[in-house]
Amino acid sequence: MAALNPYLSFRDQARTAMTFYQGVFGGDLQISTFGEFEGMAQDPAERDLVMHAQLTTPDGFVLMGSDTPRMLPYAAPAGMAVSVSGDDEGRLQGFWDALADGGTVTLPFEPPPWGGRFGMLSDRFGVPWMVAVNAPS
Repeated sequence: MAALNPYLSFRDQARTAMTFYQGVFGGDLQISTFGEFEGMAQDPAERDLVMHAQLTTPDGFVLMGSDTPRMLPYAAPAGMAVSVSGDDEGRLQGFWDALADGGTVTLPFEPPPWGGRFGMLSDRFGVPWMVAVNAPS
């Protein structure tokens, strides 16, 4: 069995972002820092940065993330979006509302021509999201 999971990169915000996503989606959040592993923190000031975080939600989502150390180049997310979709309109509305809080809506969460509901936004961390309620069959 294989899995495809979004892995988000941050600059000094991974802990805050992943904790925020845990608040949005619920679930179990595991966080490891660079300082927990010998030789991983090249700069002592970066010992508490997130080397790896994994959020596993009750819906079965797995979202991962980490901080990018200063010695490595960092670029904000571009040309991609994390998509969450399903049939439970109330649950998806809750995800939308939470992700939009402090973020920027690029396409309102409304009915599209193909049915259901769909919207796009960038959350407070600059991560692009698409939220979709499936059209009834």
